[in-house]
Amino acid sequence: MCRENQTAVTELVLLGFGDLHPVKPITLLTCLLTYLMILIGNFLIIALISTSPRLNSPMFFFLCNLSTCEVIFTANIMPNMIYVMWSEGGTISLSGCIAQFYIYSASGSAECLLLTVMAFDRYLAICNPLRYSAVMNYKPCIHLVVWAWISGCIGMITIIIAISNLSFCGPQIVDHFFCDLKPILHLSSSNTSLVEMEVLVYAMLMGFLPFMLIILSYVAISCTIVRIPSETGRRKAFSTCSSHLASVCTYFGTILIIYLVPSHQRSLEINKILSLFYTVLTPLFNPIIYSLRNQEIQACFSTYKIFLFPNSKK
Repeated sequence: MCRENQTAVTELVLLGFGDLHPVKPITLLTCLLTYLMILIGNFLIIALISTSPRLNSPMFFFLCNLSTCEVIFTANIMPNMIYVMWSEGGTISLSGCIAQFYIYSASGSAECLLLTVMAFDRYLAICNPLRYSAVMNYKPCIHLVVWAWISGCIGMITIIIAISNLSFCGPQIVDHFFCDLKPILHLSSSNTSLVEMEVLVYAMLMGFLPFMLIILSYVAISCTIVRIPSETGRRKAFSTCSSHLASVCTYFGTILIIYLVPSHQRSLEINKILSLFYTVLTPLFNPIIYSLRNQEIQACFSTYKIFLFPNSKK
């Protein structure tokens, strides 16, 4: 509880990236174009997979859900980030800040689990191809995706309740461009050790454990690929999982640096840049990676392009 001479904080101030006045127009235009590219790229993948019979397979079903997760993840952060940059600082209610952190964490957790499911899918396809059709049929795929979304959404509720019960009586300035965990806990005048313990357990279950399962899957995949006698077969097997592997490296790599390396070894600006990488660049790179590395998506896109613009075919 707040003392008599203290007032409970109901509104917070997001500082964003500080003074951007010299490069403000260029930075704002870049962020706006990046956000539009993220939406267009991910919605294009969702539309192609949802409408094309050629892309009716578990791998593309999981990719469709991953793109949906990316849209939610970025829509939760980027519009407000652009507004904060435009006004060189912005305000957000305490409840809105906690809600933003919940959506960010829940969608991020769901993305971790979806990437793990996709790794399991690639493991079965390469290491146990004869069992793949029997195991990865319609019903198990639906169950895996539903549980990934439910686990991400429900798993954070306990932490959000604990954060909501903290007292916020002190400073109201968040030196970040969105409401991340550490800036929120830094503003609390209560003992946050219980919340930090809950977050650690949650991070181990929803972040570190899925990452280790992905690593184990790719160790098994690599061993299987090495044993393939023909070079063409090895190249084809590796190409089926290279896009997913690139996505895993960019997403988990940055998160592990931010949340496992002690924060006192980095400046606030470096933390912001690292956060910017996985909140903005990863959702931007994923559609590009999967589009460039996947022949089925390229062929499907070419078919729709010819259908919509028949005069372009020569």
